[in-house]
Amino acid sequence: MKIIVPMAGMGKRMRPHTHTTAKPLLPIAGKPIVQRLVEDLAAVAGEAVEEVAYVVNPAFGKKVEDELVAIAEQVGAKGTIHYQKEALGTAHAILCAESALNGRIIVAFADTLFRADLKLDKDCDGVIWVNKVDDPRPFGVVKLDDQGIITEFVEKPQEFVSDLAIIGIYYFADGERLRQEMQYLIDHDIKDKGEYQLTNAMEHMKQKGARFKAGAVDVWMDCGNKNAMVDTNTKVLGFLDGKEDLVSSKGERSNAVIIPPCFIGENVTIRDSVVGPYVSVESGSTIEGSVVQRSILRPGTRVQQSVLDNCMLGESASVEGRALDLSISDHSTVIV
Repeated sequence: MKIIVPMAGMGKRMRPHTHTTAKPLLPIAGKPIVQRLVEDLAAVAGEAVEEVAYVVNPAFGKKVEDELVAIAEQVGAKGTIHYQKEALGTAHAILCAESALNGRIIVAFADTLFRADLKLDKDCDGVIWVNKVDDPRPFGVVKLDDQGIITEFVEKPQEFVSDLAIIGIYYFADGERLRQEMQYLIDHDIKDKGEYQLTNAMEHMKQKGARFKAGAVDVWMDCGNKNAMVDTNTKVLGFLDGKEDLVSSKGERSNAVIIPPCFIGENVTIRDSVVGPYVSVESGSTIEGSVVQRSILRPGTRVQQSVLDNCMLGESASVEGRALDLSISDHSTVIV
């Protein structure tokens, strides 16, 4: 089994945080998004994962690439790096990892986390995981027959076709067959909405007899913008509560109340403050005379005399005074 993780987007909706950190390496409950994704997929793959192939932007740099390879090695797999220099669509992104497109593969885009009992059904050519949404227009969607077999793929329909949105996790029994179909799109310049779309490749496969089933997830968590990140952090902390030790004992506590679930990293100082619920505080941060809930604080942040809710503070950011809803970048200072 191989896992392909396309993650070359520059994360514009997550700015200013992605000016200094690649979006998939932003933390959820103390771990990078992509690490949680790879660990979850490795746990449900049903067999050993031999390779995790990451498709990245060359601008991410060696430090990010080394982190990604280490994440793959932690699940017992080889990590490989592949480059997408121009955003030309989902099919183009996956095809950039051409050397990994053989045998059984899972494709998972790196801005999605999930909770599900994934079953890699061996009596079909692939499984496409979907979730019902209120507004399907921003998504690729599928139509199903009575047996749950996909009858049609439609990319970002502007008129209602289906409310079953493709969430960005796919299983293919034959990676080489998928590679050929995506290459066909590029060779014949077949685009949809101006890009080479994975949905078109799967539709061509289906027309040639491939059978795809729809898979369901219990919870689908988006990491596309600040509010979604904070919401996903809240949900993941809830899932992990009581299952993992999330609060480090290495740090200073003085007149501090921590309301679980929270992630508290090493060497965090909390004085005269209430932290939680649903807060992630990374290493080296300081919270004094404050109330913090439903927020993400990156390493080295400093919060004084503040009330924070639904906030995301970048590395070494500093907030002093009353602030209710913030998204500030690394090394920023806010005094209210």
